[in-house]
Amino acid sequence: MTKLLCVLLAALGLSACGTANETPTDPVTLPPQVSVEEQEPADTGTPETSEPTDTTGAAEETEPSEEESALKLTVGDYEFTATFADNPSAEEFRELLAQGPVTVTMEDYGGFEKVGPLGTTLTRSDEQITTEPGDVILYQGNQITIYYGTNSWNFTRLARIDDPTDLQEKLGAGTVQVTFSLS
Repeated sequence: MTKLLCVLLAALGLSACGTANETPTDPVTLPPQVSVEEQEPADTGTPETSEPTDTTGAAEETEPSEEESALKLTVGDYEFTATFADNPSAEEFRELLAQGPVTVTMEDYGGFEKVGPLGTTLTRSDEQITTEPGDVILYQGNQITIYYGTNSWNFTRLARIDDPTDLQEKLGAGTVQVTFSLS
């Protein structure tokens, strides 16, 4: 009976019966009164090994999921989810937002964007692009813009709103408060 307990504990990653080398893992060594169902541990979602499983919380150190690393924009009653661009500026913006949400007062400019001061300067990764509705752009390193129209210039794309449907209407006319955060 002690050997059965050791086998079950070893399968669950616990080592109350000594080292993994001391615990029997061969079902032939089990007493004959034990059924096949009792020999097999419940499926715990982890592969069976003869070594104990680390139960110290190392799984918490994995990389953030895409949901955690998505950009969330809140304007009044509307929330938008955006996907970060793949450049050093977008990563720096993500790191800024990891410290907490940033609220920016934004105004219409040129009939195609909302723009406002970011309150800090980020590294620029400018390139010649033509914006599309839903682009979140860093301008001159310290201004953030949300495009609801198009424009061509040297910009740094930080993110793109996943669903920019009716974006201009949802952003509203005039001055608005936009909160940028991680979702």
